[in-house]
Amino acid sequence: MSSYFDGIAPITYEGTDSGSDLAFRHYNPDEMLGTKRMEDHLRFSVAWWHSFAWPGGDPFGGQTFERPWFGNDMAAARAKADAAFDLFAILGQPFFCWHDADIRPEGATFAESRRNFLEIIDHIGEKMETGGQRLLWGTANLFSHRRFMAGAATNPDPEIFAWAAATVKDCLEATHRLGGENYVLWGGREGYETLLNTDLGREAEQMGAFLHKVVEHKHKIGFKGAILVEPKPQEPTKHQYDYDVATVYGFLKRFGLENEIKMNLEQGHAILAGHSFEHELATAASLGLLGSIDMNRNDYQSGWDTDQFPDNPREVALAYYEVLKTGGFTTGGTNFDARLRRQSLDPVDLVAAHVGAMDVCARGFKAAAAMLEDGSLEAARRARYEGWESDAAKTMRDSESLDDIHARVLDTGAGPSPVSGRQEILENLVSRFV
Repeated sequence: MSSYFDGIAPITYEGTDSGSDLAFRHYNPDEMLGTKRMEDHLRFSVAWWHSFAWPGGDPFGGQTFERPWFGNDMAAARAKADAAFDLFAILGQPFFCWHDADIRPEGATFAESRRNFLEIIDHIGEKMETGGQRLLWGTANLFSHRRFMAGAATNPDPEIFAWAAATVKDCLEATHRLGGENYVLWGGREGYETLLNTDLGREAEQMGAFLHKVVEHKHKIGFKGAILVEPKPQEPTKHQYDYDVATVYGFLKRFGLENEIKMNLEQGHAILAGHSFEHELATAASLGLLGSIDMNRNDYQSGWDTDQFPDNPREVALAYYEVLKTGGFTTGGTNFDARLRRQSLDPVDLVAAHVGAMDVCARGFKAAAAMLEDGSLEAARRARYEGWESDAAKTMRDSESLDDIHARVLDTGAGPSPVSGRQEILENLVSRFV
């Protein structure tokens, strides 16, 4: 155990009567829900970047965290990895995620950065063998370095496109080598600050070509995991091309990628796009594109992408309800793309934040599972659309012309009467379970 987490014992399930800050009250990894253990349903993951790479800064102030692994050399990278796996063991979390820049120091050249990356991948692989943790997904950081200030795949400079493509090749291959279950593409700078210097059509073509190359390489190396795009409407760019699920689907359809790429959806990004998380999940599910989720929350007052740990069981329950309706996760899982507040300085804060988030998710997941088993919500939904199950309605939808429909409506007399949507009753129903 590294000195950073000394004195913090592995977290155990103690039940709802526990008074400990460092115990699970709702998350019992071995509890059976249906035919699967809770751990296998939720598939929790720690985000390497927020938990171990973020320095605690904000737009008005710099670093507040002092971590023994902060530094830009391989010794610091190995120390960071050791601390990460110590946290995974304390929490009992089965998965983790990384960007390349989270785990390796930046080199003076691409080749040096690559050597650093491959060396730390070796170290992480050894830690995985010892600890038994798995990689939920890997990804490339194509947004932090100044070279990417105008984008990666959509950059006006083809040399930066090339740098990004080479980086993704290494990251995808490393993900495959570590047995990763997904590979994520988040276009943090794939957008624009002003249309005055932006060629939208050209940048879309570049992005489409880039994604095709990623998919081609996935098949070339035999990677069996899912390729996931993560939507976000803005921040850091004024406008980001992968705005929301519907926008991404239109893009994938345009470039013939809708059967190759799914989505990694984040609660905070849904809120930034003006949607609820369950809206984005339901939309992705309806399109067959739901892959994995990043669970966090935003500050509704500030409107920023604050990446706080989830603390609202009702919101979480409605999100997991949409996941469960699809049959649950396959390659995906629940990644805590969340960071401490910059005044939460101590090792115990990092542990407690994850413990609380895991409990909130477990509580919400159990409520979602109970709602689905109860069946009342789905029964109400089916009843609302029952009229469309008639032969006449199906014929109208599938084969009648506007002329046919018009002629029939002329003969119907007073016409149909509105029917209550019973929204409040359904909201009350949800409250019984949460």
